[in-house]
Amino acid sequence: QLVESGGGLVQPGGSLRLSCAASGFTFSNYYMSWARQAPGKEREGVAAIYIGGRSAANHADSVKGRFTISRDNAKNTLYLQMNSLKPEDTAVYYCAPGLGGYWSFDYWGQGTQVTVS
Repeated sequence: QLVESGGGLVQPGGSLRLSCAASGFTFSNYYMSWARQAPGKEREGVAAIYIGGRSAANHADSVKGRFTISRDNAKNTLYLQMNSLKPEDTAVYYCAPGLGGYWSFDYWGQGTQVTVS
């Protein structure tokens, strides 16, 4: 099970921190990713991380330097720190585990809405 939280309404330039609480699988064995889907658009990968450490993370060019993915394997929780938010970041954000490497998505959580306006 994956439960995302932390979304909301924020002004441009603001910050949010998303969390994804995972259960029912061995969290530390999985690549973990954040993806987003804006209205009328396809879901796109935002950031992905392997077991741990900033050197194990990848970020999409559209968010590089503004968003940071991290994980706490002891708490089975994935995070996404989002700074300098822009209106184009508005979307439903999902977390996903994967065993197929970075940007692999085995299944999704229910998502959390982020609105920048």
